[in-house]
Amino acid sequence: MRHHTIDVDGIETFYREAGPADAPVLLLPHGYPSSSFQFRHFMPALADRWRTIAPDLPGFGYSGTPDPDDFAYSFAGYADFLDRFAARLGLSSFALYLHDYGSQIGLRLAMKAPERITALIIQNGDIYEDELGPKYGTLREHWNHPTPGSRQALADAVSEEGFRHEFVGEVDDHLVELISPDLWKLSWPLIDRPVRRQVMVGLMEGLKENLEWFPRYQAYLREHQPPALIVWGPQDGYMPEGAARAYLRDLPKAELHLLDGGHWALETNLTEIVELTRDFLGRNVT
Repeated sequence: MRHHTIDVDGIETFYREAGPADAPVLLLPHGYPSSSFQFRHFMPALADRWRTIAPDLPGFGYSGTPDPDDFAYSFAGYADFLDRFAARLGLSSFALYLHDYGSQIGLRLAMKAPERITALIIQNGDIYEDELGPKYGTLREHWNHPTPGSRQALADAVSEEGFRHEFVGEVDDHLVELISPDLWKLSWPLIDRPVRRQVMVGLMEGLKENLEWFPRYQAYLREHQPPALIVWGPQDGYMPEGAARAYLRDLPKAELHLLDGGHWALETNLTEIVELTRDFLGRNVT
């Protein structure tokens, strides 16, 4: 693994990279509340044949935190940033790993220039509103009837304990012991700054607008039919099994694998996901 910091239009941007410089590229935008750290084990496992690149998005991890007046902390803003990051590295084509917020950001990037996308690996990234899990209930209550109290509930979740629940609050006990406390113990100090905490709350609120993009994401998949591997942990209060199966409506040729895991399946099912990914990329991205 190699670790870099570069300037992307004035934003200090940290990213991790593994694999040969001339190899086919897999771009990995991360989810909430983590950073490129979530891919720390996955990337080296592919490094003999593929170039894997995972940036920390602005406001996360080791990247800078631009003033909100100068940077749009929204899914559209992050997609534009990821586009500029890819251009800065000279990435003309790449596969995308779509997980959590990274699925929304990555798909918006794919829609801008579909010809650049060689394949999709989809892991617990939801784009079908009829298959959302029960944990969306709290968010919907705030979206539909926002009050200072409901917004405070979102702010309270941006905490070390809130992060811990994101990582281990939904999976069976035999999986909890496989998930490193580093995920929340290291993520929280990096987020625990006033601007970053507000960014996190704003992104939760911004998921309401993002739902309106779901039909657009689905239309992109139907029209372009990118090769797709779906690896999914069903123990996910936001994105249960139905959220994975829904992709088959628009990607009937996609390969679907349901794992004994949850939202952070790379922590609990790494070996399975690596084997499936290597097989899939070996047939589609060479």
